Amino acid sequence: MTYGYVNDKEALITRLHRIEGQVRGIEKMVADERYCIDILTQIGAVSTALETVAQKLLEEHANHCVAGALASGSREEAEEKTRELLQAVQRFTRTR
Repeated sequence: MTYGYVNDKEALITRLHRIEGQVRGIEKMVADERYCIDILTQIGAVSTALETVAQKLLEEHANHCVAGALASGSREEAEEKTRELLQAVQRFTRTR
Protein backbone atom coordinates (compact mmCIF):
# COMPACT_ATOMS: atom_id res chain seq x y z
CA MET A 1 0.00 0.00 0.00
CA THR A 2 1.22 3.50 -0.84
CA TYR A 3 0.30 6.41 1.42
CA GLY A 4 -0.45 9.94 0.29
CA TYR A 5 2.60 11.55 1.83
CA VAL A 6 5.04 9.31 -0.11
CA ASN A 7 5.45 11.86 -2.91
CA ASP A 8 6.61 14.42 -0.32
CA LYS A 9 8.51 11.93 1.84
CA GLU A 10 11.96 13.46 1.27
CA ALA A 11 10.71 16.96 2.11
CA LEU A 12 9.03 15.64 5.26
CA ILE A 13 12.20 13.83 6.32
CA THR A 14 14.27 16.95 5.69
CA ARG A 15 11.84 19.01 7.77
CA LEU A 16 11.90 16.45 10.60
CA HIS A 17 15.71 16.49 10.60
CA ARG A 18 15.61 20.28 10.85
CA ILE A 19 13.19 20.02 13.78
CA GLU A 20 15.47 17.46 15.42
CA GLY A 21 18.31 19.98 15.13
CA GLN A 22 16.13 22.66 16.70
CA VAL A 23 15.41 20.37 19.66
CA ARG A 24 19.14 19.70 20.10
CA GLY A 25 19.63 23.47 20.04
CA ILE A 26 17.10 23.86 22.84
CA GLU A 27 18.94 21.22 24.86
CA LYS A 28 22.18 23.18 24.40
CA MET A 29 20.42 26.39 25.44
CA VAL A 30 19.33 24.72 28.69
CA ALA A 31 22.82 23.30 29.26
CA ASP A 32 24.28 26.77 28.65
CA GLU A 33 21.74 28.28 31.08
CA ARG A 34 20.30 30.65 28.50
CA TYR A 35 17.45 33.04 29.26
CA CYS A 36 14.17 31.19 29.85
CA ILE A 37 12.14 33.34 27.45
CA ASP A 38 14.61 32.61 24.64
CA ILE A 39 14.24 28.88 25.32
CA LEU A 40 10.44 29.16 25.34
CA THR A 41 10.57 31.01 22.03
CA GLN A 42 12.51 28.14 20.50
CA ILE A 43 10.11 25.58 21.96
CA GLY A 44 7.26 27.50 20.34
CA ALA A 45 9.06 27.38 17.00
CA VAL A 46 9.51 23.60 17.29
CA SER A 47 5.84 23.15 18.21
CA THR A 48 4.78 25.20 15.20
CA ALA A 49 7.09 23.20 12.92
CA LEU A 50 5.67 19.89 14.19
CA GLU A 51 2.13 21.19 13.73
CA THR A 52 2.98 22.01 10.11
CA VAL A 53 4.18 18.44 9.53
CA ALA A 54 1.05 17.07 11.22
CA GLN A 55 -1.19 19.27 9.07
CA LYS A 56 0.53 18.01 5.92
CA LEU A 57 0.03 14.40 7.01
CA LEU A 58 -3.63 15.03 7.86
CA GLU A 59 -4.14 16.65 4.47
CA GLU A 60 -2.52 13.74 2.68
CA HIS A 61 -4.57 11.24 4.67
CA ALA A 62 -7.79 13.00 3.69
CA ASN A 63 -6.82 13.50 0.05
CA HIS A 64 -5.34 10.07 -0.53
CA CYS A 65 -6.42 7.48 2.02
CA VAL A 66 -9.94 8.70 2.78
CA ALA A 67 -10.66 9.74 -0.81
CA GLY A 68 -9.39 6.38 -2.04
CA ALA A 69 -11.57 4.52 0.43
CA LEU A 70 -14.62 6.51 -0.65
CA ALA A 71 -13.85 5.88 -4.32
CA SER A 72 -13.40 2.16 -3.70
CA GLY A 73 -17.11 1.73 -3.11
CA SER A 74 -16.46 -0.24 0.07
CA ARG A 75 -18.63 1.20 2.82
CA GLU A 76 -16.54 -0.54 5.50
CA GLU A 77 -13.27 0.83 4.17
CA ALA A 78 -14.72 4.33 3.80
CA GLU A 79 -16.05 4.24 7.37
CA GLU A 80 -12.71 2.98 8.71
CA LYS A 81 -10.64 5.68 6.96
CA THR A 82 -13.11 8.40 7.93
CA ARG A 83 -13.01 7.23 11.55
CA GLU A 84 -9.18 7.27 11.47
CA LEU A 85 -9.23 10.82 10.11
CA LEU A 86 -11.63 12.06 12.77
CA GLN A 87 -9.60 10.41 15.54
CA ALA A 88 -6.40 11.98 14.20
CA VAL A 89 -8.04 15.41 14.07
CA GLN A 90 -9.28 14.97 17.64
CA ARG A 91 -5.79 13.99 18.86
CA PHE A 92 -4.23 16.85 16.96
CA THR A 93 -6.64 19.47 18.30
CA ARG A 94 -6.38 18.17 21.87
CA THR A 95 -2.67 18.95 21.96
CA ARG A 96 -3.26 22.65 21.43
